Amino acid sequence: MNENEKKDQFLTELTNSINDNRFVKLTLSNYKGTEENLKNIYAKRIIIKNENKISFTYRYKTKDIVKNYSVNEAIELCSALLENDFRIATLMTITNDFVFENVNSNKSNFRILTASVKELPSMSHDNLKNRKIGEVKGKKYLHLLDISDENGKVYAKSQDKFKQINHYIEILSSLLKDLPQKEIIRIADMGSGKGYLTFALYDYLTNELNLNAGITGVEFRKELVKLCNDISVKSEFSNLKFVEGTIEEYECAELDVMIALHACNTATDDAIAKAINADAGLIVVAPCCQHQIRQEIEKSQKENTLSPVIKHGIFLERQAELITDGIRALVMEYYGYKTKVVEFISDAHTHKNIMIIGQKTTKKDKNPEVLRKIDDIKEMFGIEEHYLLKILGLQNKK
Repeated sequence: MNENEKKDQFLTELTNSINDNRFVKLTLSNYKGTEENLKNIYAKRIIIKNENKISFTYRYKTKDIVKNYSVNEAIELCSALLENDFRIATLMTITNDFVFENVNSNKSNFRILTASVKELPSMSHDNLKNRKIGEVKGKKYLHLLDISDENGKVYAKSQDKFKQINHYIEILSSLLKDLPQKEIIRIADMGSGKGYLTFALYDYLTNELNLNAGITGVEFRKELVKLCNDISVKSEFSNLKFVEGTIEEYECAELDVMIALHACNTATDDAIAKAINADAGLIVVAPCCQHQIRQEIEKSQKENTLSPVIKHGIFLERQAELITDGIRALVMEYYGYKTKVVEFISDAHTHKNIMIIGQKTTKKDKNPEVLRKIDDIKEMFGIEEHYLLKILGLQNKK
């Protein structure tokens, strides 16, 4: 079998496995193409509106992008990707596994292995069984929050909210695994609102991972605090409580995880400062309404190379958001956190927020070079004060 025949044989096995209903999944790896930060592609079968599709998940360094194709489109795309971009393709079926490896332009390998999976996965596009919070049935908090009915069926009106909850848990699940093992994980959810995500996180940690977690939701609206505490009692969530107050007022001497999703304007800074001072191992924030820095830029009217662009209000708003959150990430790095920024699906499963994640490292010494970078940014845009720097005592420190 020559080199082209090996690839053709792999594609034939792929086609036959789909047509014969033996296909489990396809993985393309060892990427050598030109698209920045693309690592792998994972493909599975799904049914959308009674049509068979192949769903491709493009795995990047900081995000996933999902695209759905017809069977013929998927096979043609796989052929093209193996020609130029990916060196290894692994096909899993319920009868055999098949591996194609494109070593170089003159050599390739094709191997047939014992099947590693014996059962076909569900092809439902909204397969609830695989969601992070597990089976919906029996989860009283979902019914009390008006997400599902008494029998565990998610309401049509709540599908987007349910997807948002699971996306949130999916992001946190990988981060929580990196935390040091402790007798109890202490978590504060700042600005917890109605508690959708707070309840789901507690459920996931205690009932899915069997961990001992103590979670406090901080919320200034008295009626929501009462509602959430009532639901927590009815759900028998003994270590989940909600307290009334602002993020700024909340006292937390010891903390493992701090979460603040959609804390408006400088409330996000208050949450970050609380977490840093409590030496939290993980900080997760999804900021919104970043007004403070925009006001600073408008007040100074400092001329720089971006002035012709940010004279337009919408561009100024976006630039101010980037600067605000960029400095927040740098401040975390100054205090020894490894940071990354991802997109977080927000309300209605459509609008996306920036999520800033900080994971505490073992590094003890603060890096003054980070503060110099922050000062350069402030100088460029005429920013006198960043609220987070102020409350941490870093405003004029180099």
